[in-house]
Amino acid sequence: MSGAPGSGGAAKACQADDTPALRYLTRSEANFLDAAVARLVPADDLGPGAREAGVTVYIDRQLAGSWGVHGRAYRSGPWREGSPQQGYQSPLTPQELYRQAIRDVDAWCVTTHGRPLAALDEPTQDRVLASLEAGEVPIDAVRSNVFFDLLLRNTEEGFFADPMYGGNRGKVGWRLIGFPGVASSSYPGHLEKRDSPYRVEPVGIEDIVAGRVRVDAQGYPIHSPPDAGDL
Repeated sequence: MSGAPGSGGAAKACQADDTPALRYLTRSEANFLDAAVARLVPADDLGPGAREAGVTVYIDRQLAGSWGVHGRAYRSGPWREGSPQQGYQSPLTPQELYRQAIRDVDAWCVTTHGRPLAALDEPTQDRVLASLEAGEVPIDAVRSNVFFDLLLRNTEEGFFADPMYGGNRGKVGWRLIGFPGVASSSYPGHLEKRDSPYRVEPVGIEDIVAGRVRVDAQGYPIHSPPDAGDL
């Protein structure tokens, strides 16, 4: 397992003011998501949360790509409310759902609480998200819990995905759970050592492509000990 999350290089990386430009979201939509994901995975004494980890950037990049327009999904209906096992059941693409839901939720927040979500205090934001999860916020075409479920899933993805996709900035999600990232050729040998934490500096795909880590003859990364601040 990696050391204490949020310390050392991870915290510094998350504090850097170099957020990439948005590809699909408007600035107000990004502000909404910054506020929402910050409550779904908040920063605490264990380390940075979803906002600091760049989860909004991850969602923006996914929406701007093929997934955002359901480029590979069947879209001819019929559209009925499905079971959780049936997955996403909506005629709206993720792009359309995010845009419409953010607009409608913010309008409801203004009517109910006097301000859009991003301008509310954290306890009120938590109540709004609870209402979303319960399906109690009016959103055209879908129940609000459909949007909440998608937002929560995308938040989890962005917090733990390889940093090359825009989230998990500073590898904070990996550091939190002690995940080494791209496995080394020696990693499988440690899996049976249940009482021996595997403490290494996490490696992302771009670290290998950019030559920031050494690789062995098979192209696997050579894991190095964690930074002193992460011990």
